[in-house]
Amino acid sequence: MFLTYFIKFVTNFIKLSFSNMNIKGISLFFLLILVSISSSFAQNRKNDSLLVFTINASYGLQLPGGDFADRFGVNSNIGLGFDFITPKNYIFGNNHDFLFGSKIKEDVLSNLRTDSGQIIGNDQLLTNVFLRQRGLSSTFYFGKLIPVSKTNRRSGIRITVGPGFLVHKLRLLDDNNTVTQVKGDYADGYDRLTWGLSISEYIGYQYLSPNNRINFFAGIEFVQGFTKNQRAYDFNTMQHDTKKRLDLIFMLKATWSLPFYLNDYGEEISY
Repeated sequence: MFLTYFIKFVTNFIKLSFSNMNIKGISLFFLLILVSISSSFAQNRKNDSLLVFTINASYGLQLPGGDFADRFGVNSNIGLGFDFITPKNYIFGNNHDFLFGSKIKEDVLSNLRTDSGQIIGNDQLLTNVFLRQRGLSSTFYFGKLIPVSKTNRRSGIRITVGPGFLVHKLRLLDDNNTVTQVKGDYADGYDRLTWGLSISEYIGYQYLSPNNRINFFAGIEFVQGFTKNQRAYDFNTMQHDTKKRLDLIFMLKATWSLPFYLNDYGEEISY
């Protein structure tokens, strides 16, 4: 019952926060709520032989490479996912990272700008249209947790790999709402929506404490996206982009986990 309401609350919060692009609020929420719940319900019990289900909230700093580096600078992501860790420490899970950033290297609005770099709006006044990065990296993965201590088999080197999906685009921010050229369907000609299949590899350290008070993992993730532009026509270059892309993302990622331990028969859950 508790888990159902918790997941429902997190889902509604994400929808509300992303509709207002309140990135800092989301990150702070994840950290505070998971620390609070994990501490409040902590129990001392032996968990080495149990199936573990974890809810994971993460923050990552992204370093772009390949074609991704031609479009974006250093950016960030926040993520939400889950793991199943078997009694033999095999890992199966799914994660969704929401990409965002303000360092854009490609000026897709250069054909609209004046010599001063501004754009003339419908009111014939100079205005600014800002470019922002938005995207999603979704991955299904499997791997292994390799213990480094005999006293805690649920902590050690975490290695995972798996297929996924990568999508990214440019968001056009017209604060004064006076530039018709970037509104509605016209924005599709400038946002360079791009997507494709991806592969992700992760290595780091995971710690699940015996008393459940501290549960986290941190490490490095490498994503290779085999993507292409999905728009029929680019208004800035006046042509269709048919190039196949190799988008590379190097992530330094920290994740807080909320674990639930199931007994051998799946009849009891502790957290």
